[in-house]
Amino acid sequence: MILATWKNGQIVPDGLVDLPEGCRLAVEPESETIGVTEEEWDNSPEGIAAWLEWYRSLEPLIFTPEEEADIAQWRQKVKDYTIASMHKGIEDLWE
Repeated sequence: MILATWKNGQIVPDGLVDLPEGCRLAVEPESETIGVTEEEWDNSPEGIAAWLEWYRSLEPLIFTPEEEADIAQWRQKVKDYTIASMHKGIEDLWE
């Protein structure tokens, strides 16, 4: 494995690389896994039952009227930004 960083449109290895000239590489970004991977998930009947038990134990989120108003404002900001950005992206297609 070769660790590298993407800089100015090029892959820059973190150290010396000893590979034959012309060798093709498959490059993909590192990612942090949050939670369990698909392979680690327990799909057995017992595993599913345990997950359902945990899920049913969750209490609902209850927001104050002020928190609900704040959430609504943020949703509107995100919606406005998304619409503005979408139109900008479309305009760029025709330039």
